[in-house]
Amino acid sequence: MSLKAYFQDEAPNAAEGLPGLRLSVVVWHLCWAGYVLFGLMGLLLLPASPLVIAALVAITVPGASCVILLSRDSQFMRQALMWVWAVGALLAVAFTGGISGPLAVWCTLPLLAAVVLNQRTLITLGASLAFGVTLFAIMISVWHGIKLPDEQESFWLSVIANVSIVAGLGLAVLPALRMRSERANEAEDTRDRLLKILTEQPGLLICLDGDGRVVAAYGEAPAGLDLKALLQLGLPASAHVPDRMVVKAAIETAVIEGRADIGFTPHAAMDHYVLLSLRKGNDGRLYGVMHDASLSHAHEASLEAARIEAESLNQGKTQFLASMSHELRTPLNAVIGFSDIMRLKMFGELPPKYAEYAQLIWESGQHVLDMINDVLDMSKIEAQKYELTLESFDMREPVSAALRLIRGQAHEKAIDIISQMPEMSLMVIADKRAIKQICLNLLSNAVKFTPQGGDVRLTLSQRENVVDIVITDTGIGISAEDLNRIGQPYEQSGPAEQRAMGTGLGLSIVKAMAHLLGGTMTLTSRLGEGTTVTVSLPVVQTDEQPELPMPMPVNIGPGNIGPGASQAEPQGVVQSLEAFARAAQSAMHNPLDDISHTPDSLSRFSDFVIRPPKS
Repeated sequence: MSLKAYFQDEAPNAAEGLPGLRLSVVVWHLCWAGYVLFGLMGLLLLPASPLVIAALVAITVPGASCVILLSRDSQFMRQALMWVWAVGALLAVAFTGGISGPLAVWCTLPLLAAVVLNQRTLITLGASLAFGVTLFAIMISVWHGIKLPDEQESFWLSVIANVSIVAGLGLAVLPALRMRSERANEAEDTRDRLLKILTEQPGLLICLDGDGRVVAAYGEAPAGLDLKALLQLGLPASAHVPDRMVVKAAIETAVIEGRADIGFTPHAAMDHYVLLSLRKGNDGRLYGVMHDASLSHAHEASLEAARIEAESLNQGKTQFLASMSHELRTPLNAVIGFSDIMRLKMFGELPPKYAEYAQLIWESGQHVLDMINDVLDMSKIEAQKYELTLESFDMREPVSAALRLIRGQAHEKAIDIISQMPEMSLMVIADKRAIKQICLNLLSNAVKFTPQGGDVRLTLSQRENVVDIVITDTGIGISAEDLNRIGQPYEQSGPAEQRAMGTGLGLSIVKAMAHLLGGTMTLTSRLGEGTTVTVSLPVVQTDEQPELPMPMPVNIGPGNIGPGASQAEPQGVVQSLEAFARAAQSAMHNPLDDISHTPDSLSRFSDFVIRPPKS
């Protein structure tokens, strides 16, 4: 260890909680030992008695023992040094007659050595040892077992003892006082630096009592906040009138829960905004940080206004599309219906070219109607205008109806439709048209994207109160990159020619309807191998659920035309085809009359049109 280290306030033993061993401590001990040895050499000239010589030698040992701390400084070694001082002082006083002898003042040497080391615990130990040495010295004097030195020896011993105590105490107290003064100055400098940091930091640090009065404030006040009013009137009065109750509530919350964060507008500064974070300290006071948040608050307000405006515009668009169902679908139904009559040659033969044109018109109109219906359904769902009609029915009914509608399209592509359903009835409480639309959309997609000669499998099963509809195909599949997008409105996968086959709304409508029924839709697929879609619906009817009444049928015909007739939905292509099929079986019906007739099997579907091809 270098000599320079002993001039430092903190020695390497600071990690043990010890103050540094200063050079003045070592010097004091060595000077003590040298002074006593010098006095001993003077007494040898008298000559001195052996007990006096032994007393001076005994008190020299503690001064020389301090050199041990240079290599092994620790709390234990310092306490051991205090005991060495106590033993040396006891021997010196005892050899010279005890408390009545000339060296009685040296009973205080343990305390003096502790003052030199300048450590509180050692001072306590030194005082205790000095008291113990004094008691032993009194006992020795009462014992009268040791003879007092002669008059000449007593005089010189008294001089040596008193000078050593006065000089030693002076040399011990002055460094201690200087060290304490240095520490006080350092603490004051630290306080000044901390105060400067608090004052110059960009925020405002405040200290509050429980009533919201500001006890202290440091830093720069946020723009718009009157610091003078804050200090005089308190925090709540510094806020804008509508925000004062919020500020008071935040103070109460911080007192109870220990923390609170709020924002408020300063009084008479409407264009500014202040954020305040309050924390409760161990002393029961509240400490807070205030900073100007005008720019961020204005930015958040503009973003919120933009969000509300965008939502309003989107809601207006959605409501517009949802309310345009009559105007968009009525002309298309007429085009599809009359082109259907022409392509079926129900009123006679047509030239081949005209028959081809009628077929193209029917297919194109059907495709446009499908896309419009998809958009309208999605708009209704987004506008939250799609209402479910819950009823009790056999789940196999809408699933079988969807299978019947899709078999024709599958037959054209030589695709096998394989279905597996329970033999017993599966009673559920749900919206029948929604269930049918879910199955129809999934089956249509499966048939549409399955190559010729493939197969599509539908499985209907029950597990506890959940119904699982699983549709698997051997189609082209979906890539892993597109799986995350599929199911969102207007999202499609595959090349451009594949995307032209639909609008990308089929799966999103299925997903939305499943969500409305409280269920989920999961999609798994591998490119080139096929796709599996599973729709799980918690709609199984339990014994505790009452059976819902069946809705009244809605018939649209000449007899129902009235003031509210304009609100009725036109019948879809499926209804017209079924009407034409009945007309073909019975020559007594006029096909044109059947166009406006609603089949009994579809009378409950109101404005929800079921159509075979889905995208």
